[in-house]
Amino acid sequence: MLRGRGSTSVLGIINFITFLISIPILGGGIWLASRANSTDCIRFLQWPIIIVGLVLMVISLMGFAGACYRQTWLLRLYLFAMFFVVLALLFFIVFAFAVTDRGDGQVVMNRRFFEYQLSDYSGWLRERVNDPQYWATISACLRDGHACAGMRRFARDPNTGMKVPETPDMFYGRDLSPIQSGCCKPPSSCAFTYMNETYWTQNPGVPTVVTDPDCSRWSNDQQMLCFQCDSCKAGVLAGIKKSWRKVAILNIVVLIILVIVYVAGCAAFRNAKRIENDEPIGMARMTKTQPSRFQL
Repeated sequence: MLRGRGSTSVLGIINFITFLISIPILGGGIWLASRANSTDCIRFLQWPIIIVGLVLMVISLMGFAGACYRQTWLLRLYLFAMFFVVLALLFFIVFAFAVTDRGDGQVVMNRRFFEYQLSDYSGWLRERVNDPQYWATISACLRDGHACAGMRRFARDPNTGMKVPETPDMFYGRDLSPIQSGCCKPPSSCAFTYMNETYWTQNPGVPTVVTDPDCSRWSNDQQMLCFQCDSCKAGVLAGIKKSWRKVAILNIVVLIILVIVYVAGCAAFRNAKRIENDEPIGMARMTKTQPSRFQL
């Protein structure tokens, strides 16, 4: 009996901790949903956060209540829901690694930052960002979020001591993010002349249209820049790939924990069912003793 109570107690403690973790997740999603000035991308992200928080909260409450009160029907429902959560998590991990197996930044001579091309990425992700509706939402998010606002930097002139815009060599030595490299400047293949971080002029001696179609899509309008370029889409995919890989690795850890919780739930369910049926916990072994030949 003690062993049965111990397994249900451990399951109850684990699910109580899971319930506490779900509270800030759900609260963060509700906070995003309540913001009046939310951009499209934030509204797009809020529902997955709310759904994940609700699922964790409901499942942990079922496991906690079923373990504490030894309700077999509740534990059965808990194990059923947990089984599908484990399967969904496993599917996401495999899917995340499958769709992000391709695509890396390309090294350019005399540049510290990488260049990104849309053709380097897998078909599913490439089709998603090429969809006009999805890309309209993403590009609007980039503009509203001022993705290129932090590009401007100044350097101190050694002669006058005053701050001046950084030189082209200083800019080429910067470590830009994928979105900054793909969306906030023209591709290096265009060979545009650097004026500042987000203002470039065309070099008449370079056939830009033949070199890269993105060269004709670049605009010095600060609301346009290269937000309609394939390089910008590739930069977004590079950021998604990096984020998905991190989330997938984190989900592997979560999956291991959920499997352990699921095994503990199975043990608690068996024990609760035995208690409900008035069955003994564990195996009772009875041995028949042989009478001794020597009687005292």
